[in-house]
Amino acid sequence: MTKHHGHDGHHHERGHDHTPVDWRENGVKVIPGNSLDPNTAQTPGMNRATAISKARAGAEKIWAGTVTIHANAKTGAHHHGDLESIIYVVKGKARMRWGESLEFVAEAGPGDFIYVPPYVPHQEINASRDETLECVLVRSGQEPVVVNLDIEPVEAPEEVLWIDPIHR
Repeated sequence: MTKHHGHDGHHHERGHDHTPVDWRENGVKVIPGNSLDPNTAQTPGMNRATAISKARAGAEKIWAGTVTIHANAKTGAHHHGDLESIIYVVKGKARMRWGESLEFVAEAGPGDFIYVPPYVPHQEINASRDETLECVLVRSGQEPVVVNLDIEPVEAPEEVLWIDPIHR
């Protein structure tokens, strides 16, 4: 049960215990782009930074951050368990391969969104040999679930590998 009494901010209650909510602390959060947290799993050839998480913003069901992928970097084949992922391409060209043998391929450029459903075997690739790929990543959970698969990638990782303790 949620009550809203006027615009004074003092009579808002949530739940059945009628505890007042401190909306200053428990309301909207703006995370400045220059204050993202790089203390998250990192990958050679790739830089991740957390924007929204439980620790940083109190998020319970989603995680969001940025990823910058160096030119020609690629992951091995993997999936993210029951998590859904959304990738928004800010700059550069992303190539995704997916399927039992990574037999399907699609590319995305600036302004494009990529949706990766749960359990889909896939490989992420920076399709450019000389341009950085910059993306915003949103996941449906807080845990960095990665299940590495024993699939020979169609595009074998080469040069700068996009692998780490999470992506092997």
